[in-house]
Amino acid sequence: MTITRWLLILTILNLGLLTALIARPLVAEETGSATTTLRAQGLDIVDAQGRLRASIHVVPAGPARFADGTIQTNAPPMPETVLFRLIRADGRPTVKIATTERGSAMTLGGGVDPTYIVVESSGGEPSITLTDAHGGKKVVRP
Repeated sequence: MTITRWLLILTILNLGLLTALIARPLVAEETGSATTTLRAQGLDIVDAQGRLRASIHVVPAGPARFADGTIQTNAPPMPETVLFRLIRADGRPTVKIATTERGSAMTLGGGVDPTYIVVESSGGEPSITLTDAHGGKKVVRP
């Protein structure tokens, strides 16, 4: 064989490989293949401006804390908690769903602080706590 034939054969093989490499991602997109499992200890979702808007985290067991992060000295330690939060554009978490081995809770915040609703079931004792804009509370238990 002459050099021209070898060059022609190599060119055809290269074009075939290039076509296969280009077509492969297109076929994967058409079939809708996606990663079936995402494994992480936490997930933060941000908006176009980079602000945190939603999060799912596994909070390790440890001392009970106030909302500002300081440790509560007279409270029993908290078990590991899975926490899901939806956050307004101004940075305030208005939906929280949490679960531990002791129970679960859901908090729905209103547009005016401290308006919120807490639905909780802890240790076999369910309750709903309603708090109005003036800080007035009403607790409903069965």
